[in-house]
Amino acid sequence: MARLDSYSGYPSGMEEYLSHYGWHFSKKMCEWAVSKMYRTDGVRKVRIDPLSKDKVEELLKRFNIVLQNNKGYDAVYVANMCKADYLGRSVRDDAALAQFVMDTINDPDGYEGMVFTRFYADCIGSGTPIDWEDMM
Repeated sequence: MARLDSYSGYPSGMEEYLSHYGWHFSKKMCEWAVSKMYRTDGVRKVRIDPLSKDKVEELLKRFNIVLQNNKGYDAVYVANMCKADYLGRSVRDDAALAQFVMDTINDPDGYEGMVFTRFYADCIGSGTPIDWEDMM
């Protein structure tokens, strides 16, 4: 089955990005996306202290988590998104964070590029433009 968005034109530079990384996060795209993440402390928006790829890999190793479907920086994006939105709330601790990353990346009814597709849909929905040429 073809993706529904394969029938319309892409923004400038997006086709080149996809030709290099597919529907997955490059290092630059992940860093940019994570730089937009924040938590709230009741009233204020507070930027998160991002988890690097090395830190995410250490976290997963500490809890014996193996990712079968990870590509590029997808797991790094998921870990940071979880940290920004759920950690300390519905995701109580680092063990649950590692499990969340595994559940998302290894989702048995997921599809190729699911994490990046959801991110891109959020950008469309929030009106956040992506400078695709800068993400190469």
